[in-house]
Amino acid sequence: MDGGSLENRRIESEPFLSHVAGQVLQGLAYLHSRKIVHRDIKPSNLLINSQKQVKIADFGVGRILAQTMDPCNSSVGTVSYMSPERINTDLNDGAYNGYADDIWSFGLSVLEFYLGKFPFGENLRGQGDWASLMCAICFSNPPQAPATASREFRSFIACCLQKEPDRRLSAVQLLQHPFITRSTQTSGSTSV
Repeated sequence: MDGGSLENRRIESEPFLSHVAGQVLQGLAYLHSRKIVHRDIKPSNLLINSQKQVKIADFGVGRILAQTMDPCNSSVGTVSYMSPERINTDLNDGAYNGYADDIWSFGLSVLEFYLGKFPFGENLRGQGDWASLMCAICFSNPPQAPATASREFRSFIACCLQKEPDRRLSAVQLLQHPFITRSTQTSGSTSV
């Protein structure tokens, strides 16, 4: 992937962001249909090439789940992008849904592309105060797209960043969201 990772990239164009998000969702839908969870979706694990094709990378902490949905809420992966229920297993009575965790991480990543910064605050992502980061993820309201974003984008992010994992849409459902389906602009003319 000759364009490298999408880490530290800002994508202000909603049509191009829709194009990028749609490709990641197609990858997640494929993985999830095969009972595979990634567990480390984040901008640095999303790669792009010069043809604007996006691929998911780094399956080092991924997990193939049995048909019974084996628990996989271990602390492997990047804490900054973990869902609230994965950080604090007391939430949702210890129930864990790896697919919903991937969607949370995906939603944070997409919002980060739009904002050009980590949604919970840049000082919390890096070598910042881990306790504050975990409290922000688990106990504060989820980040939202700004009011200047389109209604479709704000709704899309809200569908990904639900505190209750059962309320997050699946990758297949998100592929049908208007933010993904409304994009008619070709992404080839937009740069990252």
